Amino acid sequence: MTAVPLADLASRIPASVDMQTAGRHGARPLMMAAAAVAVLASGWLPSVASAADYPVKPIRFIVPYAAGGTTDLVARTVGQKVAEKLGQPVVVENRPGAGGNIGMEAVAKAAPDGYTIGFGAISTNALNPHIYKHVPFDPRKDFTAVSLLGTSTIVLEVSNSVPVKNVAELVSYAKAHPGLTYATAGTGTSMHLAGAMFSQMTQTGLTHVPYKGSSPAINDMLGGHVQVMFDNLPASLPHIQGGKLRALAVAGKSRSPALPNVPTLAEAGLAGYAIEPWFGVYGPAGLPAPVVQALNAAFVEALGNADVKDKLVQAGFNPKGSSAGDLQSLTLSEYEKFGKVAKSASISMD
Repeated sequence: MTAVPLADLASRIPASVDMQTAGRHGARPLMMAAAAVAVLASGWLPSVASAADYPVKPIRFIVPYAAGGTTDLVARTVGQKVAEKLGQPVVVENRPGAGGNIGMEAVAKAAPDGYTIGFGAISTNALNPHIYKHVPFDPRKDFTAVSLLGTSTIVLEVSNSVPVKNVAELVSYAKAHPGLTYATAGTGTSMHLAGAMFSQMTQTGLTHVPYKGSSPAINDMLGGHVQVMFDNLPASLPHIQGGKLRALAVAGKSRSPALPNVPTLAEAGLAGYAIEPWFGVYGPAGLPAPVVQALNAAFVEALGNADVKDKLVQAGFNPKGSSAGDLQSLTLSEYEKFGKVAKSASISMD
């Protein structure tokens, strides 16, 4: 469909539709013609046309985290395949800050035309609204879900100085040592959430020690300054494989292919425990259905590509596409679930 310029449409209104004609036939023809001009002036017709022809220019893909991390790798790897599918460049823009809120605010406030999309996550679209005092968007209504991107794995690990070999022994050790600390990559992260849930479910009263990223926390683990940590697996995996840290369990619903002999926390005795940091593609609220369908098909196909899957799995990421509806359902259910956890654990950020 091709958009018709306003002037052209106005010129096509029959000259016979004048007051004399309106007088003979009533005001209906004149009102209909005027309505047609008003509809075009409102931008409705061009938006329909752009949805049908989408895309006709580059797509901006906002990653609300710093360049160089796992999310950046996923966005650029998948974005390249999406660009090949859609025939337009996918330009990754890193816009970190405020736990991802700054970047996702830009997505929420963008025009709903499909040319700005964002790399949302369990933190930005389920947890942050419950722990930050001021979040400039509501993930339940200010975004259009497009597709899941996949999940990562959180691992519960201990330093070699801790005399425990499994989760049950850690629980007993923690209860015998009140105030036992655990490290994470930061307050409000999915790792913090995992630790808070563990502390609640085991009634161990662990004390959280937030770091500015995984690396300094791991260094303190290796140095014996902290004994327990909940971390994203890719950062800790080399140290686990090298025997410098001991993995007790993973936090997801299933075991990690990288650690097939390490049980899930549910398998280790915490029935119902499951936290899998997930990531998905979102656009602003009100994206036209044809645009959502085009983006969803491109992302699902890219995530199913063998080369893409191999590259992401090696980086510790579990690629997985989904329907737009499934991502929206996940967003809503996780929003409710982690809101209760954050409130119970008194997790908050200024």
